[in-house]
Amino acid sequence: MDESTRPLRVDTPIDTNLNDVLTERLRTGPDGVFAEVRTDGAWRPVTVREFDAAVVAVAKGLVALGIEPGDSVGIMSRTRYEWTLLDFAAWAAGAVPVPIYETSSAEQVQWILSDAAVRVVVVETAGNAATVAEVRDAAPDCREVLVIDPSTGSGRREGAIDALTRAGVDVPDAEITRRRRLAQLDDLATIIYTSGTTGRPKGAELTHRNFVSLTANTVPEVPDVFAIPGGRTLLFLPLAHVFARYVEVLAVQAGTVLGHSPDVKTLVEDLGEFRPTYILAVPRVFEKVYNSAEQTAAAGGKLKIFRWAAETAIAWSRAKDSAAGPSAWVSVQHTIADKLVYSKLRAKLGGRVRYAVSGGGPLGERLGHFYRGLGVTILEGYGLTESTAPTCVNRPDAIRIGSVGLQLPGCGVRIAADGEILLKGHHIFRGYHNNPQATADAFDGEWFRTGDLGALDDDGFLSITGRKKEIIVTAAGKNVAPAVLEDRLRAHALVSQCVVVGDNRPFIGALITIDAEGLPGWLSMHGKPAMSVAEARTDPDVLAALDEAVTRANKAVSRAESIRKFAVLDTDFTVENGFLTPSLKFKRAQVLRSFAERIEELYAPTQDRESMHV
Repeated sequence: MDESTRPLRVDTPIDTNLNDVLTERLRTGPDGVFAEVRTDGAWRPVTVREFDAAVVAVAKGLVALGIEPGDSVGIMSRTRYEWTLLDFAAWAAGAVPVPIYETSSAEQVQWILSDAAVRVVVVETAGNAATVAEVRDAAPDCREVLVIDPSTGSGRREGAIDALTRAGVDVPDAEITRRRRLAQLDDLATIIYTSGTTGRPKGAELTHRNFVSLTANTVPEVPDVFAIPGGRTLLFLPLAHVFARYVEVLAVQAGTVLGHSPDVKTLVEDLGEFRPTYILAVPRVFEKVYNSAEQTAAAGGKLKIFRWAAETAIAWSRAKDSAAGPSAWVSVQHTIADKLVYSKLRAKLGGRVRYAVSGGGPLGERLGHFYRGLGVTILEGYGLTESTAPTCVNRPDAIRIGSVGLQLPGCGVRIAADGEILLKGHHIFRGYHNNPQATADAFDGEWFRTGDLGALDDDGFLSITGRKKEIIVTAAGKNVAPAVLEDRLRAHALVSQCVVVGDNRPFIGALITIDAEGLPGWLSMHGKPAMSVAEARTDPDVLAALDEAVTRANKAVSRAESIRKFAVLDTDFTVENGFLTPSLKFKRAQVLRSFAERIEELYAPTQDRESMHV
């Protein structure tokens, strides 16, 4: 199959905008819980009526500061309740919220503020405000900088929400009512700047239609996840990223209670207390949960039990996809493993999670089966900033592990002659801000060029095989998709990142970084003393384990595509050192430039052909 398009379930009137999503929630359940906010160690409920009143108050503050309909308002913060409040307040004021990652450099902030002509920017901390101050002169449209959590100094300073509320007391409610009705479906709702693995970020212009129509069609399409009574979700991915932003709107559309977790250090605690019914995450989160559980079991002397339970979960899940289903013996083992292991792992996620949505990269077939066997079905999906996050997603009643599922209503997928995935539908952005040439280059008629490679099966399930620009062509002319190997290696407890190399080279090699968080547990599990990452990268047992991991990964590809040698780097890739984007994708071109010498060492003549590492 070369093309698959699904019809809309729900038609959205042209005069609808994102404000109507909240207004409808207020009309149908004003005293229902909109969100729960963690305050002084406890989760405090905020009703829909209370949230809407706060939105109006903050919107009035933006109006008082001179924000006109169509003006841009920047939000630079971690994921927290105030982010969602500011988002809806900007829309209520007729403005266009523009997210900025709180980890952004001064240069990136300057570019976004100036390119989007941001008038007012709300930041989380005094440190964020200092970053903005560095580039304020180069962003002349920015008139005001407000801080959600200002430093206290010798006394308490007024935070952004209180300051906006106070500033807007004299703005009549009728003005916000008027502004809420101004935008129509195809008007600009937000500009989201791609995190940029190469070059300067481009601002994707997403419309009210993109969010409203896509979420309105998703809820009835996947009711077992998004339309269950008492639905709850905890946002912990950056709201500056389109994936979390889409789920924010989806939660309001579906009646889901929202929670926010800004700090990964408290995520496990927050999950346990908030008890979500579904969560969204990137594959790396699921990998870390698995590796952490394995290491905890090893520390408690229960490694054999854990590994038996993991294999049982995978076997049970794979059997679910067969016509015969799990055998009686596998089912008995699965029931026992649930009491001994699975129930404890589910409790760490709060005990109520039945489904998780994974995006941002391939999850891996083995991990998908493990979680389904555990009792948490991961629905892998696919999309980009330019497609308002999802185009495809697996459904509870239509799941093929290893694929990214079927198209959502109103979404179309086509596979071009060279294997590139093309998209069209009501979820596709209207173009790149101030960049008509990039917009023209991004489309083939009505189809958006994703730059990803994939295949559609006869039923319309999409599978991702790699990035068009990242295909490696060896000296022998073999085309190699690096993602297959990279994803499998990153699943190992010792591995943080993996970059496959070999363009115009005689064989495939890899650069590997050690996971500083996973290392202590692995060492303990293998009876080895504590050591630093620098020591571990030359330790014979660590290198032997990495050799084995590479060998296992190579089983997924042909010999010509397999990794022959690898190098363990002395530094990891992080957002802070510039090798990762805020959405945790590594910047391949930058890695290749920065570690060019290590790559050359992989291909230097050597007499040692017994070991894969250099």
